[in-house]
Amino acid sequence: MAGGKGTRLTSVTNDLIPKPMVKISGKPILERQIDCLRENGLTDIWIVAGHLHEKIREYFGDGSGFGVTVHYYIEEQPLGTAGAFIYLKEYIRGSAIILFGDVLLDIDFRRFETFHKEKNAAITLFIHPNTHPKDSDLVLTDGKERVIGLLKKNEPRNGYNRNLVNAGVYCINFEKVKLPDKSAKMDLEKDVIIPRIQSEKDVYGYRSPEYIKDIGTPERLSEAEGDWSSGLIQQKNLRNVQKCVFLDRDGTLNKHVGLLTKVEELVLEETVPQALKLLHKKGYLAIVVTNQPVIARNLCTVEELEQIHAKLDDELGKFGTYVDDIRYCPHHPDRGYPEERQEYKIDCDCRKPKTGLIDYCIEKYHIDREKSYMIGDTTTDIRTGKNAGLRTILLKTGEAGNDGKYDDKPDQTVENLLDAAERVGD
Repeated sequence: MAGGKGTRLTSVTNDLIPKPMVKISGKPILERQIDCLRENGLTDIWIVAGHLHEKIREYFGDGSGFGVTVHYYIEEQPLGTAGAFIYLKEYIRGSAIILFGDVLLDIDFRRFETFHKEKNAAITLFIHPNTHPKDSDLVLTDGKERVIGLLKKNEPRNGYNRNLVNAGVYCINFEKVKLPDKSAKMDLEKDVIIPRIQSEKDVYGYRSPEYIKDIGTPERLSEAEGDWSSGLIQQKNLRNVQKCVFLDRDGTLNKHVGLLTKVEELVLEETVPQALKLLHKKGYLAIVVTNQPVIARNLCTVEELEQIHAKLDDELGKFGTYVDDIRYCPHHPDRGYPEERQEYKIDCDCRKPKTGLIDYCIEKYHIDREKSYMIGDTTTDIRTGKNAGLRTILLKTGEAGNDGKYDDKPDQTVENLLDAAERVGD
């Protein structure tokens, strides 16, 4: 979808080239997208163009010089982000991947496509956390990765929301999604995605830490240029093995208050935003793995815990940072607590110091154990890291301290998370 004018980038384009032809390290963004598609075996490409479309056609021609086949649909009048689908559906069998032409990306499309097929989805949205969720379109999901709503960046927002941003990459099954018979101006979200969410339960969100950035402003373009030159963008592609720092939650990211059951009790530790920025700059994923027996003991509902994690996302977003995922264990094997929930009173494989939470992430995000860390404020965290084959760092911050249950010695002991982040990778 390469038909926009890119008015916010006029200082760069001078209205002489369309926005997708803006260069990153010597190549137009649209060419970098095509490179990524070709590397994933996706070689039959339609470009929907409008403003200054001749510049795109002159550059790419029929695509043979780029190892792909390129077709064009030229909008004489702007048809919105989905109006061209009426024409294109005649040429598509099954599902197609839809990209907005102004996003710089390097992602494993095969994983994205596999998720779409396994879910038997009508529409799959590529979602990820970013550094500016307050001015981004957010995706609301349930516990089964279904999309249940969208929040536009200019719409009022109540309470806290998870940092799950719509990245501008979609997989749509055109045999499932109903489209009008006649050409008309349409909006992809308002006229295609939202009606499907409301009528069916087959719209899903594929969460990934891979690099996708809207370069719609000069500032974001400059940042993307630096990210490409440093190699960060290419490394984050999940074809490549990832490095990760697994983080405990209470006493590590937020101040320890005992059993945290209310959203207002969550307060960030002081050095956390700086530490997360440093970890991401070093090329590490940052994933939270936390025991939350408050669910099993019926001190907090799953919905309330989700709000606590939404506040964590929100607080980090205020500082321009994020965690790549949050995984929690709701179980507690010991019985005898008042009002306990029996369905969660099990001996599971995800309660730390067992490694189920970490093992899930190792597989999902293609993580190298030997290059990854577990950081927490108790020796339970250290035992978990040792059991999972990770390096370990114990923090002295928070009220929990050493819980005394195990004799495992951390590889390092530091004062706070920023100190730990500075040691990571040494």
